[in-house]
Amino acid sequence: MHSSSTSGVRLSLNSLTSSLSLKILAFSTLLIPFHSINASKSYQYDSVVNDKQLTVVSVENSTTVFKDGSHLHGFGYDLARNYANSLNVNLVFKTVPDNATALKWISQGKANFAMTTADVSSIEKKHLASFSATCGDLNSLQKNGLDTNLNWVFKHADDPLTQTASGFVCQGKQSGSIRQLASFYNQNVVKEESWDSIQRDLNQRMPIYKASFKNTAEKYDLDWHLLAAIGYQESYLKPNSVSPTGVRGLMMLTNSTAKAMGVSNRTDPAQSIEGGAKYYDQMLDRYQDVPFPDRNWYALVAYNMGPGAVNQIQNRIKAQGKNPNNWVNLYSYLDNNKASNGRYRQAVQYVTRIRAYLEHIKSTPQLVNI
Repeated sequence: MHSSSTSGVRLSLNSLTSSLSLKILAFSTLLIPFHSINASKSYQYDSVVNDKQLTVVSVENSTTVFKDGSHLHGFGYDLARNYANSLNVNLVFKTVPDNATALKWISQGKANFAMTTADVSSIEKKHLASFSATCGDLNSLQKNGLDTNLNWVFKHADDPLTQTASGFVCQGKQSGSIRQLASFYNQNVVKEESWDSIQRDLNQRMPIYKASFKNTAEKYDLDWHLLAAIGYQESYLKPNSVSPTGVRGLMMLTNSTAKAMGVSNRTDPAQSIEGGAKYYDQMLDRYQDVPFPDRNWYALVAYNMGPGAVNQIQNRIKAQGKNPNNWVNLYSYLDNNKASNGRYRQAVQYVTRIRAYLEHIKSTPQLVNI
């Protein structure tokens, strides 16, 4: 039996951020052999490590997870995925209709932890343990339009799985990776008043080009919503668009890229979409060592800056002793250096806006069903 003195413990925001002893406990568990903590008790940590699988349950929303075709992405999802990677296990991510169901899954042992925005009182009533998914870095969530009530919920407070998780998120707060991840998933990247005009544009122009996006995406095994999001970022879906640097067309191809992709008329929307999709597909092929959905973001940055520029940044990240195939590391490099490099600033804006447009297009029924 789990004693009542620990089953209802909440690793609260205050205890994680202000109690040095609990912080030491959370981090020190990373150094203690887990089987020596309490050999007589079966912890979820043991089954996660032995089965090489971490099961997480969450409600789908703009803070936790967003479905992008066959892939998932989102602030909460990426955070959980990085924790699974730190344990060297596979992530199984499940979505449920509401927070109550997510908490029920944890009580019943159907998942190893839940990511919820449920009230603390409802968590405590079920005698579950929870802590802030950002180790109290609420400002990073708030300024990026993300829900500050995001918590990770576990069955037992004294399970090493709970303790390593709290250590992981606090390390993320200290290293700045949580701040960078929240920045990428910024829900305010497009100003609220701009969405009305964006919606008008999409309502007017999407019906004209949707068939081309869908047919071309199918040819290259891409998500047509993503192609449409790229097209909107490039030209607002205007096939006669021309930039001061000479790129033109709906997908804003350079003359050399257009020729390489077999496009004879850049202002022909069908040809432009075909050329853009083919080029984007080639960028995806360049980053086969990067797992999805991160590979999409790498390919988008390469589409915008050129693959040579991305490769240079990867080499610099590697020289810093970091993983060059981790999206947070690439995004952090761009974001940290955007003030002194206009190309980096443009790339950050480019990829974050396309992510926002993608989520908007896929979550707007009248666009999907046109």
